[in-house]
Amino acid sequence: MNMRPKLAIVIVAVIGFLCAIYAGDYAVWRYRAVRNRRPFGSVTVYRYYAIQKKANKVEYVFNGTENQTCVHSLFFHMSYQPCWYLERHTEKRTEI
Repeated sequence: MNMRPKLAIVIVAVIGFLCAIYAGDYAVWRYRAVRNRRPFGSVTVYRYYAIQKKANKVEYVFNGTENQTCVHSLFFHMSYQPCWYLERHTEKRTEI
């Protein structure tokens, strides 16, 4: 019994399922955007520099805070990160 056709069916089904979830998420997000039901949010992000020093030491320099726009959805839309993701990643580190 050849497993390739079954594997192809499973892969196509998983890709179709993920596309359906993304399309549904986008439809809900667009509905909120049209009805002004808060499709966007804002999260305070802390920025800092990580400066590499001698002997494998790192100096951290605080660079301030900024409010970053996010979307209330499961996935990225319009190049904005989802709020649930951004609330868990509030520190932006820049390596120097």
